[in-house]
Amino acid sequence: MRNISDVIEGYLKEVIELSDREHIEIKRSEVAQKFQCVPSQINYVINTRFTVDRGYIVESKRGGGGYIRIKRIRFHQKADFIAEIIERLKQGATQSMAEDIVFRLLDEEIISKREANLILSAVDRSTLLMPLPVRDEIRARILIAMLFTLKHQPNL
Repeated sequence: MRNISDVIEGYLKEVIELSDREHIEIKRSEVAQKFQCVPSQINYVINTRFTVDRGYIVESKRGGGGYIRIKRIRFHQKADFIAEIIERLKQGATQSMAEDIVFRLLDEEIISKREANLILSAVDRSTLLMPLPVRDEIRARILIAMLFTLKHQPNL
């Protein structure tokens, strides 16, 4: 069974896809009321499921007329998208950052579910049994190598 975070994430993604604008604006309290949860649950979903690594830009304005604006980052060429990820990885990659990148590659249909599972296994903290920050550097180098290979495939 899906948890409330998954349901809220699915709802927000559906609203984004159905929108004829480049972004959506929501009120945290209204979404919380719709799902009968506390507003901090909405914050949690937005902060963990709508990150730059997953392909979203989030802006917020606090106060009475406040809103949360969510915009999906779109690339015209998949190779450009991969190049942007490679550039971000040069600073290292945490476990959650790597997971977000893999989920986005899957969402953009650049990799299959099987490939996603293989990548996640290769960069998991239980596989890379090294101290930080070396582990994050090695994880990033593995991801960069895999992305470089994907970028130079003829179908991109």
